[in-house]
Amino acid sequence: MVNSYVTLLKQVRHDGFLRRRRGFYIALFITLLAAWSGTWVGLILLEDTWFQLLTAAGMGVVLTQFGFLAHEAAHRQIFASKIMNEWSARLIGTGLVGISYAIWTQKHTRHHNHPNMIDKDPDIRTGAIAFHPQTAATRYGFMVRVTRRQGWLLFPLLLFLGLSLHVDSLKYLFRRGSVDHRWVEIPLIVMRLLVVPVLVFLMLPLGMAFAFLGVQVGVFGFYMGASFAPNHKGMPILAASSRADFLQRQVLTGRNISGGWFMDALMGGLNRQIEHHLFPDMPRPYLRRASALVRSTCRQLGIPYTETSLIGSYVIVVRYLNSVGLFAGGPFECPAAGSSRPR
Repeated sequence: MVNSYVTLLKQVRHDGFLRRRRGFYIALFITLLAAWSGTWVGLILLEDTWFQLLTAAGMGVVLTQFGFLAHEAAHRQIFASKIMNEWSARLIGTGLVGISYAIWTQKHTRHHNHPNMIDKDPDIRTGAIAFHPQTAATRYGFMVRVTRRQGWLLFPLLLFLGLSLHVDSLKYLFRRGSVDHRWVEIPLIVMRLLVVPVLVFLMLPLGMAFAFLGVQVGVFGFYMGASFAPNHKGMPILAASSRADFLQRQVLTGRNISGGWFMDALMGGLNRQIEHHLFPDMPRPYLRRASALVRSTCRQLGIPYTETSLIGSYVIVVRYLNSVGLFAGGPFECPAAGSSRPR
């Protein structure tokens, strides 16, 4: 398996799929910047009408797209220079989207190294949603009822994800201990989280301003969460002691979303989750072409390669979370990791 991944990586490099695509990303950034400016023009021209909620939704969509761009910069997909990638991700992610680059890197790096691994992947840690039976079994009282219906509650909860990301970023930056470039990120994120609300309250009546910000943050969180949720939820959970090699670990726990170029744009390349995890620094335009190589390798090695439609993935995720919720409030005897093939 290890040799197979090395061979696959050599083929990817030979085909030029790891070359930088600065032109693509510069054009994308200019397009998003124009769209962001357009939402502010709309805010000014529409004045105090409830059509402003459409503008708010547009802002949420554009900010999510900027989040995808920051994610790609953080993975060093845009520039050859590590420093340019990091600062692009910091300025876009922290200064424009309002999510700390510092907290994102330490969390997302662990996720990439240990996807769907219990006690190692922060994306399946204990929270409002129980992502594996061990966690669900620890719930008690009112949370038992909530957890048993958590599949249906997932998407309503995503409306609050944007607010949660902003709050977690602030808590992380102001915590005790070392935080990389803390005194750069604090002014950036505070300015971002103050300037937008202040301008909105200056331009709109009080009630409409609150509604505007609620829609903007809600759409941002929902869009962001709905783009990340299909990637690993409902895929095999690996025990912390699993010795699955890199290729198996990334492919078995990942799910691709079909839909061609439209889905590539809609989900910022996250729809090619398997290829993204195998080659984290691969620019978005090459992910589709690399998928053919990965499929072929998986077929030869007998590793299941999962791809489904976006709606199909949501159905799987909801069913999976509801099935996990059945363990809430009761003893747990069959570890979820037992269903995973690698040991």
